[in-house]
Order: sequence, then C-alpha cells, then structure tokens
Amino acid sequence: MAMTYAWLWTLLAFVLTWMVFHLIKMKKAATGDLEAEAEARRDGATDVIIVGAGVAGASLAYALAKDGRRVHVIERDLKEPQRFMGELMQAGGRFMLAQLGLEDCLEDIDAQEAKSLAIYKDGKHATLPFPDDKSFPHEPVGRLLRNGRLVQRLRQKAASLSNVQLEEGTVKSLIEEKGVVKGVTYKNSAGEEITAFAPLTVVCDGCYSNLRRSLVDNTEEVLSYMVGYVTKNSRLEDPHSLHLIFSKPLVCVIYQITSDEVRCVAEVPADSIPSISNGEMSTFLKKSMAPQIPETGNLREIFLKGIEEGLPEIKSTATKSMSSRLCDKRGVIVLGDAFNMRHPIIASGMMVALSDICILRNLLKPLPNLSNTKKVSDLVKSFYIIRKPMSATVNTLASIFSQVLVATTDEAREGMRQGCFNYLARGDFKTRGLMTILGGMNPHPLTLVLHLVAITLTSMGHLLSPCPSPRRFWHSLRILAWALQMLGAHLVDEGFKEMLIPTNAAAYRRNYIATTTV
Repeated sequence: MAMTYAWLWTLLAFVLTWMVFHLIKMKKAATGDLEAEAEARRDGATDVIIVGAGVAGASLAYALAKDGRRVHVIERDLKEPQRFMGELMQAGGRFMLAQLGLEDCLEDIDAQEAKSLAIYKDGKHATLPFPDDKSFPHEPVGRLLRNGRLVQRLRQKAASLSNVQLEEGTVKSLIEEKGVVKGVTYKNSAGEEITAFAPLTVVCDGCYSNLRRSLVDNTEEVLSYMVGYVTKNSRLEDPHSLHLIFSKPLVCVIYQITSDEVRCVAEVPADSIPSISNGEMSTFLKKSMAPQIPETGNLREIFLKGIEEGLPEIKSTATKSMSSRLCDKRGVIVLGDAFNMRHPIIASGMMVALSDICILRNLLKPLPNLSNTKKVSDLVKSFYIIRKPMSATVNTLASIFSQVLVATTDEAREGMRQGCFNYLARGDFKTRGLMTILGGMNPHPLTLVLHLVAITLTSMGHLLSPCPSPRRFWHSLRILAWALQMLGAHLVDEGFKEMLIPTNAAAYRRNYIATTTV
C-alpha cells in the first residue's frame, strides 16, 4: 500500500511540475508576442518595407497604407521611367486598380481607350473587340498609355498618404537572421548607408532584381528582344486597337499611346539583334519589317515616318520568362516581375501584378500586425495557390501564343500559325471567349486549355484541307504533338490541379470580385 501511495505522489508531482513548466512557457511566449507587437507598433516604426516603386510597388504601398500599415518604399530612381513595356492596361487590370482605389491614376496621362485587337496576316485582317461579359463587373475596355506617366501618378498617390515614406535609394542587401528577413541595408540619395527594419519586406524591384537571387532558386530565360520607338504627331485611323502583325520572323505591334504618339514595336530573335548604334537597326526596320506592315489604316505610313523623320530614339528590351517560385524564408515576399515573368505578347504583366496585390492585401488585412512571421508565411503559401488561376492562365497563353507566332519554314509550325490566325479571325463565340481571357475578364485555366485544343484542331484541319495526303497527315500529327508538348510543359510547371480543376478558378473569382473598393 505504501508503494502505491508513493507512486501516486510521484505521478502527481510530475503532473504538477509539467503544468507549472507549461504555464511559464506560455506566459513567456505571450510576453514575447506582446513585446514584439509593442516593438512593431512603437512610434516611428515601419510595418512594411517595399523595395521598388514601379506599378507593383507603388500600388502595394497605397493599398497597405490605406489599411493602416506604415510603409517605407525605397526606389532606386524616382524620376519618370522611360520604358516601352507595360503600355497596355487590360480591362482586368483596370478592374484591379479600381478595387485598390487607384483607377483615377489612369486619368490626366492622355491614356487611350483599348477596345479591340486587330490582327493582320498575308493581306488579310480582322478586328476582335473585347466583348461585354455580364459576369465581369467592369467596363471591358483597357487603356493604352505611357508607362512612366502611370508610374508617377501611382507614386504620387501613394506618397500623398501620411503613413507612406517614399525615398530614393539603392537597396544593397537584405538583413537576415536565422532564416527570417528583418529589413534592408540601402544607400540613400546622399550616399549614406542606412539600415531599415520592418516585420515584413516586399521585394518588387523588377525584372533585373538583384535581391531575388538570395531569396528564390529561379533564373529568367531571355526569349527575344522587343525593339521600339515612338512616332510623334501621328494618330492611327483605328487608335483604339492594338495592331498585331503576323510578320516574319517575329511579330510587329503598333498602338496609340497618347493622343498624338504611336508606339511601333518589332520583335527580333535574341541571337541576331541588329546594332542600334551603327544604324543597322534602322535599316533592318525600314527594309525588312516595313514592307510587311499593311498599308491599311495608315499603319505602314506611321511605321516608316517614325524611322525617317527626326531619327527616333530606338530602344530595345529583352523579353523574359520566369516561373514563379515560393520563397521559403520568413519576413519577406517577392512580387511583380521579380517574382514571375512571361512573354509580353499579350500585355498582361501589370494585370497579374495588380491581381497579386489585391489577393495579398485581402489576406494580410485581418492581421493586427505583421510581426508573427509564421502566420504571415502561412498566408503567403495560400496566396501562392489563390493567384494561380490568373497567373497560370496568363503565363500559359503568353508562352504558347509567342511560340506559335514565330514564322518558320517548318510546314507543321506554319500550319499552327495559320490555324491560330484563322481561329482568331472567325469572330464567333469561341473568339469572344478567348478575348475575355486575353482581357483578364475570365481568368480560367481549364477554359484556356479548351481553346488551345480547339486552335490545334483548327490548325490540323487547315493543314489537311482541301485534299489530305500522307505528308499532310504526318504534319498534322506533328502539330498535335507540338501542342501537347507546349501545354504539357505548363501543366507541369503551373500544376495539374491548378490548371485543370474548375473549383480553383471559382475560388479565385470570389476573391477577385469580393475585394472591397477603397
């Protein structure tokens, strides 16, 4: 009996000791959380550091600041950017700006309405309007614009909030401790090296990001180069269309960016870009590309005018592709072109970035503070899944479209190129459905897959008509194999579940439409 009581007293002592120890541990943890929150909320503290104040960085700064966060934005150069990418805000992007309370930034910059896509090939052309979609709660019209003017308007609006500090400086490195990013080290405009701390750092410093390499194991692929210039004092006969010419070897694009300026762009292969400095590029554009520009709607006239009058400043920029990869470090998020890039042929990069910002803002909004890095990290993982319907749709369409439009002597690939033109030019409900995807009004990967299958079948039918032969049958099978190869690569990269299960797109759409306008 004595032994039994001894065992009971020993067990009771063990339980009491464990309870006391556990209560002390919980109290310390609670105290630590309170101290962390107090530190994060002390006067002069920053909740979020944003590296980069382009479209993504400035929009995110405004959105988070409107939610009461104290935001420190560090941008390398606060002068108006002079670039010719990001000059079409799709209808879906305009909707995202409206959700963030930023659509007025498209005003007073002489932006032009984008109502349709006009395509041209071998003397034929078709105009494909962005259709009204009753399920899309916004006007189905995009904006053609000067990117730098939009960026400056977004910066001004973000900086107008008292809890946003917008500073010119160059971020040198991230401050990291035990796998958690605590802040950044940067040089300000006076050349002083400064450290800044915040519970959350967002890296969105563009396609040339130096910080990305320390955060994600991902590399970009250079696909080609876009060469562009502006023809001044000109107006297209159809200024509300993006004009896409199926030229050889790669496409040309012409569009109105202000009321009297037209952007002319030619894509050139990455391994054979003519020199701009010695005049080879001007000669190439004039002699090789201009004859392929249709005379319809004063397109060729304006294309040549820009080269011949006033020697325009011709610029080139690399088209890049980079899959999104989740950063496994806490206290940091990567966004924008630093996170995910695709071929710019469908002009949807800004739309994807703004979609990401709407989703991320919604996920972070309920958190009273951002010092709990584990909870923020868990939310970022869910963000990575929720964004997939929009990002996977755009990434897949851009990649396959850019590959199909390359002119070659390969009979199968040329058949696919012609089939793509024929599919778009039909103007029926299938074309309208694809245009809602292109405009960001229906980001649905499975629907896109069905359209790609239909384009493949159209291409095979074109190749087999009017008289099937063994050679044509063989090339039609090659078209099918190539289409499956391209689509399969994206199913693997983006995820079979994310691409093929409709419920993911439905969940995105609920998040996408439910975002509250500021």
